[in-house]
Amino acid sequence: MPDYATRRTLMVDTQIRPSDVTKFPIIDAMLSVPREAFVPRDKREAAYMGENIELGGGRVLLEPRTFAKMLDALEISGDELVLDVGAALGYSSAVIARMAEAVVAVEDDETRAEEAQGLLTEHHADSVILHVGPLAEGAPEHGPYDVIIVEGGVEELPKALDDQLKEGGRIAVLFQENALGTVRIGHKHKGRINWRFGFNAGAPVLPGFGKQDAFAL
Repeated sequence: MPDYATRRTLMVDTQIRPSDVTKFPIIDAMLSVPREAFVPRDKREAAYMGENIELGGGRVLLEPRTFAKMLDALEISGDELVLDVGAALGYSSAVIARMAEAVVAVEDDETRAEEAQGLLTEHHADSVILHVGPLAEGAPEHGPYDVIIVEGGVEELPKALDDQLKEGGRIAVLFQENALGTVRIGHKHKGRINWRFGFNAGAPVLPGFGKQDAFAL
């Protein structure tokens, strides 16, 4: 039987800490949540590798380093509400739930969302609310949000998500342009998101997050 606990510790020691992610809440959450439980059964051997895990339909579970560095930059606190866009089977939401007051997890696939709900319940992530619907629409009925994190590539951030971020809130987005991906961290000030460079990473562009073609006569 695979020793997933040892692999989880190795993931943190060889992928997370060397990436300058050392905040205790992040390290503790990533050591505590069993990543292998939140990937398809046939992908469990790859659960702790330093790469994105294919989930099908152009979706991935972000590699541990990318996810951890996004969390590090967002500096989530225990009294905040977080929107987790593209939560897949719930791993990211389960991790974030250990740092935030509550998480709203958005997933557009009903079957995947149903499985995620079961896994989140099984692993006592009781502060996660699962919302089924188009990823690009977020979950406005539960917002606005202190923090938004997008679990996949983005060419253009949908206005709906911009609108759901609180004044003074933070957002982490992996902007994908051709083969080049850049994580940027945004802070909302006077109704506008101001972006700064975070680090380089890559992921497939999520449905609904591609560039909209300009209308021309």
